[in-house]
Amino acid sequence: MDGEDSSEVMSEVHVGCPPHSSGPHISCFTISLPPEVEPSRYNELFEAEAAASVREVLTLDDDGDLVLPRRSKQSTRCFNVTIQHNITSLIPSVGLQVWKAELVLADFVMHKMCTSSDFNGIISLELGAGTGLAGILLSRVAWTVFLTDHGNYILDNCAKNVQLNSGVFSHQGSVHVRDLNWMNPWPPIFSLGNSSASQERYSWNSSELKEVQRASVLLAADVIYSDDLTDALFHTLKRLMPLGSKKVLVNMVLYLALEKRYNFSLNDLDVVANGYSHFRSYIMGEGEHRRFERESFPAFVGKCIDLNEFPQYVREYDRGNDVELWQIKRSENES
Repeated sequence: MDGEDSSEVMSEVHVGCPPHSSGPHISCFTISLPPEVEPSRYNELFEAEAAASVREVLTLDDDGDLVLPRRSKQSTRCFNVTIQHNITSLIPSVGLQVWKAELVLADFVMHKMCTSSDFNGIISLELGAGTGLAGILLSRVAWTVFLTDHGNYILDNCAKNVQLNSGVFSHQGSVHVRDLNWMNPWPPIFSLGNSSASQERYSWNSSELKEVQRASVLLAADVIYSDDLTDALFHTLKRLMPLGSKKVLVNMVLYLALEKRYNFSLNDLDVVANGYSHFRSYIMGEGEHRRFERESFPAFVGKCIDLNEFPQYVREYDRGNDVELWQIKRSENES
């Protein structure tokens, strides 16, 4: 593990960024509304950003004359989200980067917000929020969003992104950046006022922990890459998802986006996605019978969402074929 922890990795989302730089770097991700989507409640946001979008692309021709782009319908249906991120990082700090699965989750969140009221007024918690992109988008309609991760560098960067976008989104609800270490038991120890200033900033208080009990939507993206972390994630979900009343338990749902990563396995003598296989060992398909050896562990029911069910809202990436989005719930038929 020490060798892996010291390895430097780079998300393909950042290919084309300044070379020989490890960050932090600020990028503008353009959220573009597909022609078939007409989110009337966001008109004021798109109109406010339309002029800025035009100004950003003003250019000169070969003779030095100003080229004025035509105002197409597309240009008035987009806005920018400003995200500070690292271009490369060590494996323990991958939350400092933007990964492809996070952009897929952002697409899904935007589509739900623009085509339904399912996320209106909810309390949500994002696990392993990293740069916070998906949760920042969700905060437009949610009552409260908790962006959680572990490590001061990642939490500081996430808080910076909330600050960078606060003027754009004028959050209806509140957004909290909080420390959540999956290796520790839930609930986390809340602040008693005797922590350091840095720890205090990202500590929970008792009222927030009570509010999380009413959360109905959990989000996570690109958190499936280490078997140990996957185990810790599901043990955290075991404690999180039974919270609240029976009605809340049944309705609580996790939307988890992941990218299958393939490695050559000496045991299998083949290229396999071991991390993905370990993740799938925790999930039953709808209608399947329980297959866990650990009968005391709660059953999770999952459905892989067809990515063709929602269009691409974030311009700056290619979804590819190895990204999946899962809807995961606790089994209602647990004994």
